[in-house]
Amino acid sequence: MTGVHDLRVRPDLRYVASGWSTLVTDVRGRVTGADPQGFFARNTRVLSRERITVDGREPVPFSTASVGAHAMLSYAELGDGEALPSRAAYLIVERFVGEGLRTRLTVASYAAEPLDLRLRVELAADFADTSEAESGRRLQFGDVDTRWDAATQELRLTYRCDGLDRAVVIRACADAPVRYADGALAVDVAVPPRECRQVDLVVEPVVDGRRLPAPPPTFAEPDDAAAAARDRLARELTRLRSANVDVTAAWGCAVDDLARLPLGEEAGPTAPIAGLPIYQEIFGRDTMTASWQALLAGPTMLADSLRLNARHLGRRVDDWRDEEPGKPLHEARRGPVSVLGIDPFVHYHGDWSTAPDFLVFLGQYLAWTGDLDTVRDLLPAASRCLRWIDRYGDLDGDGFLEYHCRSRAGLKNQGWKDSDTAVVDEHGRVVPNPIASSELQAYWYAALRHSAVAFAVAGRPAFAAGLVRRAAALKRRFHRAYWMPDHGCYAMALGPDKRQVRSVNSNDGHLLATGIVPARIAPVVADRLMAPDMFSGWGVRTLSSAHPAYNPFSYHRGSVWPVEAGTIGLGLARYGCWSHLHRLAEGMFAAATLFDDHRLPEVLSGLPRDHDHPHPGVYPNSCSPQAWSASSVIALIQALLALRPAAPLRTIFIDPHLPEWLPRLTLEGVRVGGATVDLTLRRRRGGRTSVRVRGDRIAVIRRPTLQAMATRHRI
Repeated sequence: MTGVHDLRVRPDLRYVASGWSTLVTDVRGRVTGADPQGFFARNTRVLSRERITVDGREPVPFSTASVGAHAMLSYAELGDGEALPSRAAYLIVERFVGEGLRTRLTVASYAAEPLDLRLRVELAADFADTSEAESGRRLQFGDVDTRWDAATQELRLTYRCDGLDRAVVIRACADAPVRYADGALAVDVAVPPRECRQVDLVVEPVVDGRRLPAPPPTFAEPDDAAAAARDRLARELTRLRSANVDVTAAWGCAVDDLARLPLGEEAGPTAPIAGLPIYQEIFGRDTMTASWQALLAGPTMLADSLRLNARHLGRRVDDWRDEEPGKPLHEARRGPVSVLGIDPFVHYHGDWSTAPDFLVFLGQYLAWTGDLDTVRDLLPAASRCLRWIDRYGDLDGDGFLEYHCRSRAGLKNQGWKDSDTAVVDEHGRVVPNPIASSELQAYWYAALRHSAVAFAVAGRPAFAAGLVRRAAALKRRFHRAYWMPDHGCYAMALGPDKRQVRSVNSNDGHLLATGIVPARIAPVVADRLMAPDMFSGWGVRTLSSAHPAYNPFSYHRGSVWPVEAGTIGLGLARYGCWSHLHRLAEGMFAAATLFDDHRLPEVLSGLPRDHDHPHPGVYPNSCSPQAWSASSVIALIQALLALRPAAPLRTIFIDPHLPEWLPRLTLEGVRVGGATVDLTLRRRRGGRTSVRVRGDRIAVIRRPTLQAMATRHRI
């Protein structure tokens, strides 16, 4: 097969970010005025065009690179660098993103004579929403007032739109006077021989009356909440070394990406955004899922994600926002389209999976940390989630969660696969609401069990016992209602008529991860997931390639999501399906090698891994980095180790099965409870994996999961 590597997602763009702010440029680091380029603050484009000219000519950078998470550096030639006597000069463009944006323009002269140059910067701000810039379709319109204050050397662009308070203040800091005319700032720059002169362009958004400061001109992290969160994660996250350089590189990229994506919100500073460049917002489900999958690398993100979600539970019935008391947030945007009420996403609650996810991940956080204080603080939120599920989750009382959409601008599908055409019947027709998707029942089952543990340790054992009994009953009725013996898998959903939606899809991997699948059935389910129509060679397709609605480049009808690989991997390990897990993990790590820095994108296509397709391509609008694609790498390593923490017992249970292509790995700084340990694992002759532990005192017990033992004996 032809060697492929260093693929870039969105190859025409570069982007750097910090917290709620993102700079999107062309590949040379310029903001040309084309969508979706610009500087965005609070999901609002406050700089849509920036054209730099020197003596009337636009320098074209010959080298551009990102520096860390928040900065960018470009070099452009201003004079002939080879002629003698020397006339060489260069424009160095340094960009620094904080709440605002600082661009430092440095003219570096290597010329024998003084240089007198006119630097001109054409500027525009259209105040487009992030979603408008991404789609190229404008939904809200206003006038932009321009005011130049010569005394303060500040240009203020104010957006005139009823119901919206947005502006931007731009100033140029230079040794010479700055002028403004015809939409551009201009300054004359005199550069002595072999010296440098600098001009700083400072862009400070004004949002709801607050002026957001630009960071200082340094490649070191700025002094703000998002930068502090990045620094904390960079110091805390577990590191991996292995005999497989691709696995090592994928892990390194994953933890670096997670460390660069925290939003910096006060309620949960290290909680990550979903992805760049378009999902810079609070996402309830996505934030928690990424943090849960990344627990092997550290628990801080999950603690903050749980706190952030607890802060944003629904308070009233609001059809426009699909909000109900106790229903968690799905997403919260701050852009004009949402603030003006054109869409409901300023705080939108249209998702059914976030409530059970909160309960599952609260239990998982306890298992990893033993942090009873945080768990007790979050139990009131857990109780509200439980009450929402009991009151609103199953309106027809059939014992299954069914989602529906009440908002005229909301999401039709409100399970894991939330695109409008994701849930289709076996004939390729979109299934109408209400829908009881299979993975929601599995999440609910796991939520009952995991929250039971949290309530039990917090002193409510009788209540916890009731949750466990409810989980057992749900498991029995789920199998009866959803199992399709002729397909060897579970139905995608029950439709509004309570009939099975008989489409073969990836949801079964989520079922394995939660433990709702009977052990005797698990090998059959695993075989079906890894059959040729489902496993592309890179990962598990969201929908079978044999389905009439299959489209490998769609969002949820045949594409491959790395985040699912992480969850499915944990499910395969749970039932001891090691050969299946090894194939899945090899495919995903092989996919990572195709991409720049071994960075898995948001979504791969579902094309098969064969000689006709040397790489799968990606969903056209994929984000990269994407938090839960990064976390999937960590979850796959945890799956290969079958590592289960029991922090309250000061114990780690483990059942490692390293594949031939990963004969050795070391994890440095694994945190369970108050202990920090290094784990070194080696695959020995015959396939058995040995374990060596160094660090704080904690019991490490080699033991298969209960489901794996039951699967082995077909119980």
